[in-house]
Amino acid sequence: MKENKSTILPLLIFLSILTVFLVVGIVGRISYLGLRDISVGLPTFFFGICVLVFLGALLMLFNIVLIVSPLSRFSFGHKYIYETVNLLFPIILLWGKVLHISRRSIERSFVNINNRLIGFSSIKVQAKDLLVISPHCLQMAACKYKITYDVNNCHKCGGCPIGAMLKMSEQLGFHFHVVTGGTLARSLVKKMKPKLILAIACERDLTSGIQDVYPLPAVGVLNSRPFGPCYNTTVDIDEVRTMIEHYIIKEK
Repeated sequence: MKENKSTILPLLIFLSILTVFLVVGIVGRISYLGLRDISVGLPTFFFGICVLVFLGALLMLFNIVLIVSPLSRFSFGHKYIYETVNLLFPIILLWGKVLHISRRSIERSFVNINNRLIGFSSIKVQAKDLLVISPHCLQMAACKYKITYDVNNCHKCGGCPIGAMLKMSEQLGFHFHVVTGGTLARSLVKKMKPKLILAIACERDLTSGIQDVYPLPAVGVLNSRPFGPCYNTTVDIDEVRTMIEHYIIKEK
């Protein structure tokens, strides 16, 4: 199936909503006699609740379609989209397998929509309240100055993006840390209590990280992997700077 990062997630959400509705409908139909024995009006009440939930889910789907369209400024109820996606994500992945859509494509679509949602929130934070997290594989594997536990060990030689990120953090005033995985990242977030997170990572880590820290707002920048995953990865520094400058309050 041909993939389009703007339409993958809405399509899979629609199929997932239909799946949930059909399963609930089948269960309700099987339970009809038992519900009627409890109360004559209970089956109708149960069906009405199902229809309301279904319509609410379709409304959220319509909102997601708005977000990825030129009419994005008319989108609404952004905070409820996270609950919808998180709740349906296992079914979304299942439908992805059925339609031969890679998990990476689904996750990339999720990150793209998440970034648009946060962008519409008009959130602005002081630089000191922004935490930028990078994976350790952004450092050249051959470098002898390891920065996993202390990013200031970097000598800023220009051989990898870490030096540029450090210089940017010194210039703009945000916190920059390198982590080895999700556990350390979550611990860092809990310790520092930022108001906004910008994470650099692959699709899988960004998706899980954004879901883990919710409702704390987090945006993601995908890294590039010219040598494969988790080895000498890189990132577009200009893209990172543009995103950071969009969210921090400029001092007068």
